[in-house]
Amino acid sequence: QVQLVESGGGLVQPGGSLRLSCAASGNFFSVNDMRWYRQAPGQLHEEVATISRGGSARYAASFQGRFTISRDNAKNTVYLQIDSLKPEDTATYYCNADIQSEKGAYEYLHWGQGTQVTVSS
Repeated sequence: QVQLVESGGGLVQPGGSLRLSCAASGNFFSVNDMRWYRQAPGQLHEEVATISRGGSARYAASFQGRFTISRDNAKNTVYLQIDSLKPEDTATYYCNADIQSEKGAYEYLHWGQGTQVTVSS
């Protein structure tokens, strides 16, 4: 069984920084593209960023500048660094990943349970 577990959220003051983590665990062959999304109260899911297994990152237009996605393939973990946090960054942040259960198998999309980020003074 594959699991994605996010961590690193919390309460932070405006202007602060956070680094979110999302680790994949279980039995699988490969973790390919990994992504971060967020959902603010009353809002739809927003895609934040995607990173390939090779480290190529791309960002949604609204998230360029203060958001940095990275990954450690040895740990099957993706990170999201958020700097200069603003109250409007308050949201639940989710990761997902395309995971192959075995070599040559189809990729399946797996989601984490989310981690809450609250930006408030």
